[in-house]
Amino acid sequence: MNAAAPRLRRRVLFLGLVSAVFVLAGLHVGSHWLLEGRFEATTDNAYVGGNVVPVMSRIAGTVVEIDADETMRVARGETLLRLDDASLKIGLELAEAELAEAVRRVRRLFDDVRRLQSRVDLRAAELDKARQDLHRRQRLTARNVVAIEDLDHARAIERTARAALDLARHELESANSLVDGTSVVDHPLVQQAKARLREASLALGRTVIRSAVDGYVAKRAVQLGQRVEPGTPLLAVVPLGDLWVDANFKESELRDMRIGQPVILSADLYGEDVRFRGSVTGLGAGTGSVFSLLPAQNATGNWIKVVQRVPVRIALQRTQIEAHPLRVGLSMRVSIDMHDTTGPVLAPALRRGPVYATPAVAQDDAAVEARIDAIITANAGPAVPGGAVAGQP
Repeated sequence: MNAAAPRLRRRVLFLGLVSAVFVLAGLHVGSHWLLEGRFEATTDNAYVGGNVVPVMSRIAGTVVEIDADETMRVARGETLLRLDDASLKIGLELAEAELAEAVRRVRRLFDDVRRLQSRVDLRAAELDKARQDLHRRQRLTARNVVAIEDLDHARAIERTARAALDLARHELESANSLVDGTSVVDHPLVQQAKARLREASLALGRTVIRSAVDGYVAKRAVQLGQRVEPGTPLLAVVPLGDLWVDANFKESELRDMRIGQPVILSADLYGEDVRFRGSVTGLGAGTGSVFSLLPAQNATGNWIKVVQRVPVRIALQRTQIEAHPLRVGLSMRVSIDMHDTTGPVLAPALRRGPVYATPAVAQDDAAVEARIDAIITANAGPAVPGGAVAGQP
């Protein structure tokens, strides 16, 4: 009996220690949930997102040069591909010739106006002379100095001169209708030829396909010698410096979630040793099932309630992405601190201006405009007083 007592005491002590450990553990877990856990929302259903910028041709052509391949880094505005431009160069030369011809044709129209104006002045002078001659013969006839036949002849000459003046004025009006209110530079024929020249220059410039953003080449599907049509996907450029995370949270976890709340993230690529910091930038406008290819039809007799998930957009810090590069589509573990609930649930204001923009694919119009001015100057004729070109009012 005395030998069993120490064992019983040790057992009671052991069970007491175990119970104390469980109690302390429960208190720790409970206090952590009370102080921190209930203010955290975590999920493994999160993935790295980013812009996958497609590169497509805007004209039809044959690929003659590929300057970037998979995994290569490219800068904004850098050449990615070139298309055959032989026929487009010929088209540009034809457009330049058409512009020169249009300028000369318009010059001729202005010359016709001046010539017809001179004819009207001439016919007006002839009519004035015929009228004076008629008046003189009428006075002489009254004195019986001139025969009646001469008076009739003078009247016929006056009518002919008046008809010739009317015809000349109609011809002048018709010619004026082709150039009225315009000059050689802004005449519709010249404007049309200028537009064709700009179009030809634009098509020629589009044989060089450039990158719209800084990034890395992916999904190259084009080959040398391939005939491509407008809109054909050639490759993609992924700007890995501008990434975010889309985390899918249960609808029951969104009550206290707000824009601007801090986020701790970890990637399966680096493990728990690398922690990324971010912030909530927005909550999705609908659940994932709403935007799926085949949305759920719940208005049926076979309805089963399923907890829905809403995508939450999380911004990452660029410096951390540069130190620990991520890839589009990588899995992430996300923990959102929801202590501060003063932020908005939805974006508070409309954005002014574009979210993304690039000048890299735009063409410089200065060169083609300078070429247009040179062609017009070379074919518009000599300068006239006042600094205008011939044919310009």
